[in-house]
Amino acid sequence: MSAYLPFTRPLIDEETIAGVADVLRSGWITSGPQVKAFEAALSEYVGGRPVRVFNSGTCTMEIALRIAGVGAGAEVLTTPLSWVATSNVVLEVGARPVFVDIDLATRNIDVARIEAAITSATRAILPVDLAGLPVDRDALYAIAQRHRLRVIEDAAQALGSQWRGRRIGAIGDLVSFSFHPNKNITTIEGGCLVLNDTAEALLAEQYRLQGVVRFGFDGMDVDLVGGKFNLTDVAARVGLGQLAHLASFNARRLALARAYFAGFEQCGIAELGLQLPRADFVNSNWHMFQVVLPEERLTVKRSQVMAEMHAAGIGTGVHYPAIHLFALYQRLGFEAGDFPHAEYVGRNILTLPLFPAMQEGDVARVIDTLNRILRAHARPGAARVLQNATDAR
Repeated sequence: MSAYLPFTRPLIDEETIAGVADVLRSGWITSGPQVKAFEAALSEYVGGRPVRVFNSGTCTMEIALRIAGVGAGAEVLTTPLSWVATSNVVLEVGARPVFVDIDLATRNIDVARIEAAITSATRAILPVDLAGLPVDRDALYAIAQRHRLRVIEDAAQALGSQWRGRRIGAIGDLVSFSFHPNKNITTIEGGCLVLNDTAEALLAEQYRLQGVVRFGFDGMDVDLVGGKFNLTDVAARVGLGQLAHLASFNARRLALARAYFAGFEQCGIAELGLQLPRADFVNSNWHMFQVVLPEERLTVKRSQVMAEMHAAGIGTGVHYPAIHLFALYQRLGFEAGDFPHAEYVGRNILTLPLFPAMQEGDVARVIDTLNRILRAHARPGAARVLQNATDAR
């Protein structure tokens, strides 16, 4: 039997592992020279903008909201289809998330619906680049400028993606990236925030470590409430090693994504109603390859499909359930039916394996297995449609 294929796996080279050992031997293992070097490398990557690193890609969004002045009584427009951290940070600063349904083609926030959701309490827009596919930055920022709103980009999954030839992070307002192990590069846990100027960078540093400001050899002051969000030098050294490979990692992801599209077209499974992601081979970094199962044409739910994929030695994931259906958000007044597009996709989205160490044969194995499972559980009418389409080939 073939080895188990997870839906993702980080690739860390021996040089980086050796570099981590050097950091451990140095005696300086918390924030220090490696953090400074990593921040400088990231700043260069995004065209010289200030960058500060943190211990997660969640606190980066919280701090961005605080820098933007978002607090109690404010509203923040965001998507209901994301990791729940995207909206949890809005609650954390005392504001209210206002969800805007997604576009079914991109699975990102539907920019065309944003303006209708703006009220006098709206202070910011928090879009998500799901699976690395960028939200339309032109339309988004045009709305933000018209209504004088800040934009906090949840670009957690979009490092290496671009918009009109410019890297995400090199443009825009406040931009948050994640370095979780399932991202295109990792620091094991961590994230960074791209800022607009030195003043914002200094404020980010205060929020990162207890609100502290130091001066001279022994001077210290605290004039705001901060947290404990600093990244260690050990993690930063992993990030430096990973960043050097980002271009090759993303090129490999692109090649694997192309193989998925070619394989799905060849097997004809789309005739059953399986929805593939947007085939954007220019802007996306292909952080994930996600399909949406055709629940109306299947006799089983997604969980059964995932169980059978697992039994065949293939891992899958769910990214993500619709946020507004969680108990916390229903207590805030959100209900089923509020955002039907996000609810449909949230019930049926399925993340397939995609990581740089995969081979084209792995892609073929995933497609063949999913094809077999969906055929086996297709409703009779849907099965005939699929079989006729396959025979026609």
